[in-house]
Amino acid sequence: MIVPEPFYANYNGFAHMAGVNICPITSYIEDGFALPDIAAFEEVITDKTRAILLCNPNNPTGCLYDRASLEGLAALARKYDLFLIVDEVYREFCFDNQEFTSILNIADIEDHAIVIDSVSKRYSACGARVGALVTRNESVLDAVSRFAKLRLGSPTLEQFLAEAMLDADDRYLEMVKSEYDLRRKTVYNRLSQMPGVVCYLPGGAFYSFAQFPIDDADRFCQWLLEDFDYQGATLMLSPGAAFYTTPGLGKNEVRLAYVINVQKLEAAMDCLEKSLGSVSG
Repeated sequence: MIVPEPFYANYNGFAHMAGVNICPITSYIEDGFALPDIAAFEEVITDKTRAILLCNPNNPTGCLYDRASLEGLAALARKYDLFLIVDEVYREFCFDNQEFTSILNIADIEDHAIVIDSVSKRYSACGARVGALVTRNESVLDAVSRFAKLRLGSPTLEQFLAEAMLDADDRYLEMVKSEYDLRRKTVYNRLSQMPGVVCYLPGGAFYSFAQFPIDDADRFCQWLLEDFDYQGATLMLSPGAAFYTTPGLGKNEVRLAYVINVQKLEAAMDCLEKSLGSVSG
């Protein structure tokens, strides 16, 4: 399975459990982790390749992939008879008037497209593992249905909750999107002013990667939690290397999730600025 990296860290664990080998295609912070050229995907396709997997908008980078990029991947899926699996759980959170394109709206890919969706991010219900697999491929639907019928302990209460949330009107999501947009700009503006920090303005979701003037993000994040505080508080960040499979990448990068209000984000950025000043000094 081909996956652009950095990618959601749990993909590695799930792939290992399923006996699936992940083939990474590296994207780079300098261009906001935009999708690499389609040629880079085609170069790694072999007779063992079965699928291309995306998260759009992306976790962990916040990159929003445009229609042209998706159409290029769709052409590969048709050419090599691959599945194109897209996690679209963050689709409501696209900023700067950018249009979201579902892979289901790409022409002539009905037998190849699979969408993964969930209520967990859309309604800030991360523990409610209720979602959907959507495809027009009857063989895939039949196979998934067989596994679904074997599942025990379905999340009954969460399903009632999900049904109620789906009855909410668009005003809720509009309000949430507006708030995330404000948080996104707050984090980006503050990071941009910190010496030695490389960052970008994410196009969607509620994540951003940043490159810090440090040698090892794992050690830095551990130091923040165990030894550093500013005005009685500290930060918990996700070390970037965990989102890569290529050895050595992401070593001085972190993922930031702007899931707290702007006032707390400003305080968090104050704390981060002080901590970076301490290690660089």
